[in-house]
Amino acid sequence: MRSVLESYGYEEYDASVVEPYDLFASKTSEEIINEQIYDFKDRGGRRIVLRPEMTPSVSRMVAAKRNELAYPLRWYSIPNVWRYERPQKGRLREHWQLNVDLFGLEDSMSDVEIVEVADALMQKYGATRDQYVIKFNSRKLIQAILTGLEINEESQKAVCRLIDRMHKLETSHFKEQIARLVPNTNHDELMEIIQTKDLDSVKSHVKPEIIERLSLVENSLRSKGITNVQFDMTLMRGFDYYTDFVFEIFDTSPNNNRSMFGGGRYDNLLSLFGSDTVPTIGFGFGDVTLRIFLEENNLIPGLQSETDLYVLLLTEDISANDIIDELRAKGINIAIDYTGRKIDKRIKTAEKKGIKHVLFIGADEIDSKKYTLKNLDSGEQYSLSIHQIVEHFKK
Repeated sequence: MRSVLESYGYEEYDASVVEPYDLFASKTSEEIINEQIYDFKDRGGRRIVLRPEMTPSVSRMVAAKRNELAYPLRWYSIPNVWRYERPQKGRLREHWQLNVDLFGLEDSMSDVEIVEVADALMQKYGATRDQYVIKFNSRKLIQAILTGLEINEESQKAVCRLIDRMHKLETSHFKEQIARLVPNTNHDELMEIIQTKDLDSVKSHVKPEIIERLSLVENSLRSKGITNVQFDMTLMRGFDYYTDFVFEIFDTSPNNNRSMFGGGRYDNLLSLFGSDTVPTIGFGFGDVTLRIFLEENNLIPGLQSETDLYVLLLTEDISANDIIDELRAKGINIAIDYTGRKIDKRIKTAEKKGIKHVLFIGADEIDSKKYTLKNLDSGEQYSLSIHQIVEHFKK
């Protein structure tokens, strides 16, 4: 993650694990506030929360230093976050989440960049573009359509939240809830519009510049080889702070056909902290959904131990410690087995730990200054000097 983000010029930041409750109360989704937030009072009687997401925190930070920062500002973080919900596949009460934000740019190319970065992450993990699809929409587009259908601003928020859950509901149940929310609207027309997958088919409902911008983003991504992009009118994102372009990346596997991560543009969030408006776009990427995707597509590599060498001491000669210290000074990570157990049992311990190399140091090795190095994968053994051992690991 760091290598991809830093290749695009993003810099890492961090923030507090606990935040004031008010920071999230008016700046995140109702579902999180009402159902998923860990909140409690501290010793000073202040109501605080364990951060459920990072966007309000980074917005607070940027707003506080608004005039001291150099824009455009490209920041990322990999914090742990908490949600009070029932643990299930793809959801835990605590997880780690990559957050990527681009502050200070409002043109469509910043929308393109943020999706390009998200796609680059998927590519870095070895995914092919038939294994995931990038769906996109615009909150500005859906708001313009709802306004054209004479749905007021307050009802629009409720309708957007309902559309966001549309795929989890039976069609009949969804229609019933829409009718309850906006009884005086042409429901058949609304259903036809939100189910479209074609930008051209909604041209007549909104100003042309909204469609033009989305088309420019889509065409720019396709020109970069990101051909797995797809317009989806039902894509809302659950947070109220999104203002325009939104996107999500979905796993295409029938065994895990779900949204993995996403984000969008939230140009007005910083103004809630008393700052001037700063155009911003970003996304979050959780480790749990990533792991499921990688497992489903056989993309997780075998985990390797950080320990390079497991040393079996076959002598009580204290000069063996000098040999080990010299190897560590040369950059080799070493664990020592002092147990004195049978050699085969000590080798089995190294295998369980996933350490690939064992070094034997006994009286004969110390005298000859040649030490037996065994590769546990291949079974090959070598008699090497300290210099040769170091060269072996460099290779």
